Amino acid sequence: MSASPVLLDIDARGVATVTLNRPEVNNAYNGELIEGVLKGLDTLGTTKGLRAVVLKGNGKHFQAGADLKWINSVRVSSPEENLRVSRATAEAVQRLNTALVPTVALVQGGCFGGGTGIISACDVVIAADNAMFSIAEARWGLHASIIVPQLADAIGVRQLRRYALTGERFGAEEAARIGLAHMVVPLSELDAHGARIVEHLLANGPEAIAETKAWILKSAWADLDDVQFSALIDSHAKKRQSAEAAEGLASFAEKRAGNWTKR
Repeated sequence: MSASPVLLDIDARGVATVTLNRPEVNNAYNGELIEGVLKGLDTLGTTKGLRAVVLKGNGKHFQAGADLKWINSVRVSSPEENLRVSRATAEAVQRLNTALVPTVALVQGGCFGGGTGIISACDVVIAADNAMFSIAEARWGLHASIIVPQLADAIGVRQLRRYALTGERFGAEEAARIGLAHMVVPLSELDAHGARIVEHLLANGPEAIAETKAWILKSAWADLDDVQFSALIDSHAKKRQSAEAAEGLASFAEKRAGNWTKR
């Protein structure tokens, strides 16, 4: 079980803990981690008495975005496989976003790229004081279309225009200021504050919570129909197989700045 890229535990109260478990690569996501999240969500979807989900990352970092070595292998795969990967990633985030029970993310260390999409899909985000964030896909010639709706809900279009275009890193206090995190706590107290929030959630009516969340989402950017959802997935997949992405991923592998004048 410990070798699984995603760990799942459900306690007697109906509180599930989903733990990203690739600490050797800072929990960067690849195909196995995405499938692990989807399987975990399948299990939770059929769990009777489920009341809340806590999302964590093993090791020093919550989630370091995509495993760019894996992304590069997907880039040279068939268009069908490339599209399948984008769809699986988008579905994992959106299913987390629309979960019927409240979700709580506990963030320590790095939370980059797709990691920001994951937490923006959660209802409550608690950041440790050592947390760092970025939406840096454009740095590698990619774009973050599949998490843009959730990020727009979390931080608003104005802040998204800054951070998704610059790719700059920002700390926990800035994440709280712009709405990506709800609170910042000492790293040693992260779990304790998460437990306190869960107790608040458990004190409320589960049906009332589900209905309240559903109504909130009806006014959200991420309330997408099938056509909109498919369009952002298609755009995400095509960008990964572009010449610009090839240069961006090469610059990562070669530890150099991207040469954007080559096109």
